[in-house]
Amino acid sequence: MINIAERHQFILNKIQIHGRLDVQNLCKELDVSSVTIRKDLKLLEDKNLLYRTHGGATLNNPYTADKPVNEKQHLQSAEKNRIGALAATLIEENDSIIIASGTSVISLARNIQPKGSLTVITSALNVAMELLHQPNIEIIQLGGVVRKSSSSVIGPYSENILGDIFCSKLFLGVDGIDLGFGLTTTSALEAHTNRQMIAASQKIIVLADSTKFGKRGFGKICGIEQVDHVITDSGISEPTIKALESLGIKVSIT
Repeated sequence: MINIAERHQFILNKIQIHGRLDVQNLCKELDVSSVTIRKDLKLLEDKNLLYRTHGGATLNNPYTADKPVNEKQHLQSAEKNRIGALAATLIEENDSIIIASGTSVISLARNIQPKGSLTVITSALNVAMELLHQPNIEIIQLGGVVRKSSSSVIGPYSENILGDIFCSKLFLGVDGIDLGFGLTTTSALEAHTNRQMIAASQKIIVLADSTKFGKRGFGKICGIEQVDHVITDSGISEPTIKALESLGIKVSIT
């Protein structure tokens, strides 16, 4: 059996090559228990050599930083366009939906072609602007304090309105999805508004490109088990797909 220094070197070499590690695979490769591997990962994280995640570790910092929406919309733009187009097909005739904030939901707004009439409640100013030219869409813009980095509103004014409605679907953008911790955003106040949206919706549909998985933001929105449907791109890993599906979550890949 190899010693602790050799195990640590093996782990560091492997993460440099693959970028991320899985605890169970390391157990098999090194013939040690999961308790031992988790202790190893903690020691290496304490030395700032990697970051622990749910069920493994990653070379890149999983904690998301707050970036302006006009900067984020250029990241994974092709993937987000496909995600938005697929999400738009889920909208039914004479539907009532909530659209939260984020760059993926802007792509959704651009792809909406309503069947009959459609009511959209949104916290995002840019989503409302995208839908203004659609004669069959009634837009209810939530009010409150404008969060400039996301072009969306937060606070009690929005939440009071959300307490008086109930919609068929919430289309939710997030900054991070961690299978153990849940859905997150970089703002605790926005996370609170998102929770009110969840309470006002029958089905929760998360729009997230694959780079969001394994990351965490400052504000927790909800546990992963509250999600009904995830729409993402082909960069998502097979173990993550299986983990989501094992919780009864539908996964659609564009």
